[in-house]
Amino acid sequence: MHHPHVESADCAKAVDKLLAEHRTGLLSMDEAITILRKSTGTDRSDADLAALITKKAAYLGVAVVSDAH
Repeated sequence: MHHPHVESADCAKAVDKLLAEHRTGLLSMDEAITILRKSTGTDRSDADLAALITKKAAYLGVAVVSDAH
């Protein structure tokens, strides 16, 4: 029987906290994803996390710098 993956921490709340802490400065997307992985232990993809961060940052008016790849 397959059980859905359940994360121990709520990523959306972790993103809110992260953005609130960086409201007055620039935050790089790579840095934000690394911080979220360390704080939540999430298995979500980088693209999924980047989309969540971008959406919430735009709503809150927080600048997030996209890293060149």
